Amino acid sequence: MDLSQARWFKARASASSNGGCVEVADLETATGLRDSKTPEAGAHIIPRPVFAAFLDDVRTGRYDR
Repeated sequence: MDLSQARWFKARASASSNGGCVEVADLETATGLRDSKTPEAGAHIIPRPVFAAFLDDVRTGRYDR
């Protein structure tokens, strides 16, 4: 997938003491995620329905320990 035209932004909930953040891109049918400190390392591309289900799980506390 060509990501050269993707518009990346830092996620609001992303915070780090070392300056590293998660960056997100809306790719129409998918969501892109990458590390702001190493964007050249590539991105994870996740279909929108899968990412939406993940966010729902996060909101309900499924991954809280």
